[in-house]
Amino acid sequence: MRITGGAWASRRIAGPPTRSPIRPTPDALREQAFAILSPHLPGAQFLDLFAGTGVNSLEALSRGAASAVLVERAASAATLVRRNLAALGVGAERWELIVGPAERAVRALGERGWCCRLAWCDPPFAEWDAGPTALATALACGVLAPGALVVLELPPRREAAVPGLAFVRALRGAVLLQARE
Repeated sequence: MRITGGAWASRRIAGPPTRSPIRPTPDALREQAFAILSPHLPGAQFLDLFAGTGVNSLEALSRGAASAVLVERAASAATLVRRNLAALGVGAERWELIVGPAERAVRALGERGWCCRLAWCDPPFAEWDAGPTALATALACGVLAPGALVVLELPPRREAAVPGLAFVRALRGAVLLQARE
């Protein structure tokens, strides 16, 4: 796997081990989505739900996001995230990793008053409903600001319906949604 743009463009990071349940975001989808998100990235806080390898946060940080909060429930994936952040020399002040269920993590972020305008949600397809549930919770807790842009990866033949998020655009294997103002 590689970072597709920004300061770390073309740098390789570690992918999941063979037979891992982690399904990394394809490079083509990241390129398409980040081309759209790029004007919003400089100085932004970025939320990465179901972080997996951490590649989406690394892409955001590479392209100018100030910081990223990564949420991953699997301890083995969290170890991979830390390894990839360290491999690119990302300072600890630019990222936070929360290990645990996404819905619980966004509730905790909301209690702290943390808020963002950009998010990526890539739930395991076998438990895909956890993604829209976490996004609805993030909206309810104030973690997603009004007007926030969200990339939600979708399994084949699935539609994204998240209360409070409006459809903006179809992407390759995902949709771009926006929190209502």
